Amino acid sequence: MAEAPNFQTEMRQLLRERVIDTARRIVCDEGWGAVNMSRVAKEVGVSRPVLYKEIGTRQELADVVIRTEVDVFLLGIAESLAAHPDDAVAGITQAVEYTLRTGADNTLLKAVLSGRSSEDTALLPSLMTETEPVLGRAIAALTTAARAQYGFDGVPDSELDSMIETVVRLALSHLFQPIGPIERAVGQIDRVIIGAFGEVLAAVRS
Repeated sequence: MAEAPNFQTEMRQLLRERVIDTARRIVCDEGWGAVNMSRVAKEVGVSRPVLYKEIGTRQELADVVIRTEVDVFLLGIAESLAAHPDDAVAGITQAVEYTLRTGADNTLLKAVLSGRSSEDTALLPSLMTETEPVLGRAIAALTTAARAQYGFDGVPDSELDSMIETVVRLALSHLFQPIGPIERAVGQIDRVIIGAFGEVLAAVRS
């Protein structure tokens, strides 16, 4: 018999989701500078001690909001790879295009990148430079997904990880500092993907 859901666990998960949704909405509407733990607690309907217990500090709240947003991108990336089950170059290129097009329309990302004040830009390090929650998770997730989808038999984990990291860093660079149309960025990254993965796939198949 399946174990009955734990009511307390479900309530904590619901609280967490409401906190994330509330913080995200405030960021999109007013910028990160408008987010503080007292306001979030009040809008969610809990005390500050409860909020701190469940989420942690304001910076930890920022990381949770960003990680949740990244999860949406990672799901779409996995679907992009699955759309090309036998062509790693096409799958990874589509994943890059999905990331750039989805990112261009993402309200949270727009709010952070167009910060109204220096306080608003406090989220930028988490997005652009820190290993977590974006860069490290993206590299690990895409490496795992690519290995599962395409095998890459004979390619050491370190080599595959390095190639994926190059693609992820390029995609993030174009996402956060776009120059020209998305098609141009995808074309530039596609040439890198062909160079890196084309040679590897040719060596594996030979």
